[in-house]
Amino acid sequence: MNETIICAVGNVATKPAFRDLASGPSARFRLAVTTRYLDREKNEWTDGHTNFFTVWARRQLATNVTASLDVGDPVIVQGRLKVREDAREGQNWVSADLEAVAIGHDLTRGTSAFRRPGRPDPEAAAAAPRQPEPNWETPPGGSETDSTQREPEPAAVT
Repeated sequence: MNETIICAVGNVATKPAFRDLASGPSARFRLAVTTRYLDREKNEWTDGHTNFFTVWARRQLATNVTASLDVGDPVIVQGRLKVREDAREGQNWVSADLEAVAIGHDLTRGTSAFRRPGRPDPEAAAAAPRQPEPNWETPPGGSETDSTQREPEPAAVT
């Protein structure tokens, strides 16, 4: 199936609304995308038309959006475009939704500090069997050795 994937750069227009559904976490917010152009007569930048998108985030993205975004934040959203037509109270409505794949702060307009979400429950992690870490290093001389045999690493490099 062909999907229309777009990248929209704009500002968060509404506070992200979070819901924990049976299918998993879901969050939505409105994104305002305003074009800017140089008005040659006035020799200044002018705001053009503003498009509004409803951005939908699912699963872990929904949780992270709710914890990270606030109204007015400049963001970049990549996702699947869905255009819907609806007739309500005798009027035809058209809305554009973005089913987000990735959302991030627009670093051309500010800074951001990345934080990973909290770690999983240590008891659940202890119950899972641990696998040895593979040896990604190429041994001297170019010959392969068993990935379970590892040479001790130096304590400090000076």
